[in-house]
Amino acid sequence: MGCIDQVKDTLSKAVFTPSSLLTGRGGLHMAQIVVSFLTFLLGCFRGGSAHTYWNYAMFSWAFCPIITLIITVIETFLLHILLKVCMDWDDFTTGMAMTSSLMTISSAITYANFYACSSCIYGWIVSVFAFLCGFLYLLEVVKDKCLDKKTGVYLSALPGFWKVLEAFVSCMLFVSITGYRNSVALTFCLIAYIIPFPILLLIIPVNILKILRTCLPFNLDRVVFIFLVISVVLYIIAAIVWPIYVFRNNPRPNDCPPSFCLWAIQFMVTFFTYVNLILFTLDLIFTLFGICNFKRS
Repeated sequence: MGCIDQVKDTLSKAVFTPSSLLTGRGGLHMAQIVVSFLTFLLGCFRGGSAHTYWNYAMFSWAFCPIITLIITVIETFLLHILLKVCMDWDDFTTGMAMTSSLMTISSAITYANFYACSSCIYGWIVSVFAFLCGFLYLLEVVKDKCLDKKTGVYLSALPGFWKVLEAFVSCMLFVSITGYRNSVALTFCLIAYIIPFPILLLIIPVNILKILRTCLPFNLDRVVFIFLVISVVLYIIAAIVWPIYVFRNNPRPNDCPPSFCLWAIQFMVTFFTYVNLILFTLDLIFTLFGICNFKRS
């Protein structure tokens, strides 16, 4: 009954506090929401595109402000006091700001690369708003880490954000896989990219929710270590197989503009493959030796 009474007491204090919107943090959140949705609308008015990079940019400009809006509503009604029972709220919000920074900045870069040119005025307008959106989220990260001196527990600390980086690079891999040719070797590479991704999406929330982690019937750190070993092996094979089967007898064309060139996009897949291989390898080494609070069993 003590726990139930505590929850009821917390809910009774959940009142609307508009003054929180007038603080520096509240104003920054409102700016992020407005600029992100405005960028999304400008991207929609430009017209649809079958290109995966356009779809990724539109998803980022919709997903990030929705998460920010949810966080703002929770803090406005003081519901985060209740959530602190099962998670570290400051760690979660800072981690989401770091994730949103990654998504919006990468979206701005890819959008400008594909849709901004000397005669594409509208593309430049969208790109400017996109970079402003990324700057606002980066500003929140700087505020939390440098000004407010918030210490990360998992998501905004190196071990958790490292997992976010791995998941982010995996998303960029999926976005970049274009011109796929039916081949057993390349099918295996796709499987190597896909297998670690959903497991990462499970590891991150389990570590964020303290109550959920304590209910697990197994040692999570040991499972994560095994997962990292398997991921490193898969990415090593993919890092060897993908370049051989994609670039063998396939030199870079003379006419290969940076805005759209199948060879350049296939090169990006290779680049992201090696980036994730490095991330998973360092994650495994840090976990093995317990460096920077990377836990191991």
